[in-house]
Amino acid sequence: MKNKLFKFLALTFLILLNACKTEKSKVLKNDSSSKEKLYFGYKPPGLIPEVFIPKKNASENWKLGTTDSLDMKEFYFTYTGNNHFFNPVVIVYRQEESYYRVNKYTFDARSANNNILYSGHNYIERTDSGWSKIKTLGPMFDREDWGIMVLSVSSSGTIVFDDYKNGDVIRISRIKNGIREEPKLLGKEINSGKWTAHPFIAPDESFLIWGSEREDGYGMSDNYISFKQQDGSWGPAINMGDKINSELVENGAKLTPDGKYLLFSRSQEKTKEDGSTYWISKKYWVDAKIIETLKSK
Repeated sequence: MKNKLFKFLALTFLILLNACKTEKSKVLKNDSSSKEKLYFGYKPPGLIPEVFIPKKNASENWKLGTTDSLDMKEFYFTYTGNNHFFNPVVIVYRQEESYYRVNKYTFDARSANNNILYSGHNYIERTDSGWSKIKTLGPMFDREDWGIMVLSVSSSGTIVFDDYKNGDVIRISRIKNGIREEPKLLGKEINSGKWTAHPFIAPDESFLIWGSEREDGYGMSDNYISFKQQDGSWGPAINMGDKINSELVENGAKLTPDGKYLLFSRSQEKTKEDGSTYWISKKYWVDAKIIETLKSK
């Protein structure tokens, strides 16, 4: 009897032990799976946009550049935290007479080359010793009658930018035979509606995304997309749909540098008790495959 009891207890123990191992294996497998699904520490979205909540910046994530040869007439800080992939930033301090002018440079996922950071028509380049001095795009862009708010650059160097001083229009400048062309206005497919701005050109120039307020929109500014046609022209403007747009203000759409996700902003105007107004804005992101669903349209 004792022998049978012992065998029963031993068998029960083995079953429980095996169950524990199996459960532990499942936990480890799930943990491994969940870790693999993380995207730079963030859980990525699917085809339904989700609010992107960046992790808090920490003071230790800011680094003073080229400390070994620091030039107090012009120096910079770079951000290296977890959110740098979405908002890579360089803060440049430049001495002008008795004060420092502060400029914020970011390729903001709008340039196919992350070694060049743009701020309007100015830019800085990454070098072996750090970031370069402030440079300019040249006299074609250094115009007082143009207002460059957002600039986007493709892999081949094509530049698109919005001009807020001339009715919120989008201009384009290509490089042909090694020479940059004078910026030209894009056609009515793009420059139509009450408001047109915040362009993003795909690295391979296969599509262009921008914000615009049009009669076929869902409310205020919506994100629109145009696909390049076989003859090199831009196709008709396509509203990116009710998953991307709403009755609020949507704009600023752009891809992450690896092209996996689309980010955009949704803003709403609020009124204080004293009657004054202010804006609140949230950043959203969605799987970039949503662009393919629009291409068939």
